[in-house]
Amino acid sequence: MCGPSEGQSRSHERRSGTDDDGDFPWDLGVCDAHCHPTDTMTSIESISSMRARVLTAMSTRSQDQGLVASVAAEHGIRDRSALVSDCQEAPRKIVPAFGWHPWFSHQLFDDTAGNGGNSTYDPSSSSLAEQKAKHYEAVLSSSPDAKFVASLPDPKPLSGFLAETRQRLEENPLALIGEVGLDKAFRLPSAWKEDEQQERDEGLTPGGREGRLLSPYHVKMPHQTQILTAQLRLAGELGRAASVHGVQAHGVLFDAISALWKGHEKEVVSRRKQKMVAKGAEDFSSSSEEEEDEDDIWAEINGQAPAVKPRQKKYKPKPFPPRICLHSFSGSAQVMKQYLHPAVPATMYFSFSTVINLATAGGKDKFPELVKTCPDDRILVESDLHTAGEDMDYYLEDICRKICEIKKWTLQEGIEKLRNNYEELNPQPRCRDAELLLSVDWPDDKIP
Repeated sequence: MCGPSEGQSRSHERRSGTDDDGDFPWDLGVCDAHCHPTDTMTSIESISSMRARVLTAMSTRSQDQGLVASVAAEHGIRDRSALVSDCQEAPRKIVPAFGWHPWFSHQLFDDTAGNGGNSTYDPSSSSLAEQKAKHYEAVLSSSPDAKFVASLPDPKPLSGFLAETRQRLEENPLALIGEVGLDKAFRLPSAWKEDEQQERDEGLTPGGREGRLLSPYHVKMPHQTQILTAQLRLAGELGRAASVHGVQAHGVLFDAISALWKGHEKEVVSRRKQKMVAKGAEDFSSSSEEEEDEDDIWAEINGQAPAVKPRQKKYKPKPFPPRICLHSFSGSAQVMKQYLHPAVPATMYFSFSTVINLATAGGKDKFPELVKTCPDDRILVESDLHTAGEDMDYYLEDICRKICEIKKWTLQEGIEKLRNNYEELNPQPRCRDAELLLSVDWPDDKIP
């Protein structure tokens, strides 16, 4: 959610022959790792006719959490094997993500145990107006005036949001945490003027900027970090991936995330030591946080199971997400290499979009180096658009083509790699498990 404001049109020229020549392999499965279709609910009906196979729909604030959940209920992917089959025309394409974006982090007050009782807001106070002013003065970069504070919503408890998010994740086994992150550049929009309120586009989900002028107020980094890390811990507890936003805060963001995995780093084994160990005797890239467990997949099956069982890894909760996608990554190649250090225990992915990474001359200049630096198995694509439909397909095709050109991949090779990477970002349940279940010689009365 880094791009132009909701509803802003993005003019483009269609690539000659793209629609008619059929040269783009949509049938292989194009997966949008980050988008915001619920910002324009009138576009949702176009999802079933889109050419992309998967849309990872982010939530960002109070107004869209329920919308993402409802769209997932109607259009959500139920079976990960949909990525294996030829299902371009399948109407279900949504993978939901639930999170609180840094642009709206000021609307939450931290009442969690980890805050040590230092909450900026007391909902039991007899003077909630004073508490509201106290909170916003504490979390915003400079003291806001009374009129601006009055225009802001009453703060919500972080604990309540985390409880709601936990429930939504449990109801949606494929869901991610997102969009979350840190942003030093963003300033809160000014309060609505009466004429602006009357003229606003009713087709847009409330809560966004919608073209308003920006105020001088930023959300302080410590508060943004509190909101971010609480959500990343939840992702780690439940074993979910996280989609993370970072703008002009790459160093602070790395520090915040790496603090969560401190003490869980992987052992970096020297080449000399690796040569001393028999080939295949040890996986030096594996995490000690996971254990083999062959029984979970049969948990709902009574009686004797087949003799051949798939080998599973039982997830052990961690204080950090097992997989993290840095969306529309705009840091330097050096920052990317920090995340790719072999000691990092989380699997890091980097997604790119046309509307963010190629929106400025500076972005275009560093884009090729970032794509070349990113390992082939850690790169993803996204649209980051606020409306579903033809434009979303267009920008997905555009970024796929540009990445394939830089990586020197054929389109077929590139789309297959990108789809496989998306499957690894969000592997619950894994496609190969579904295939294995179908291939096992089950007793007649035990067929799942």
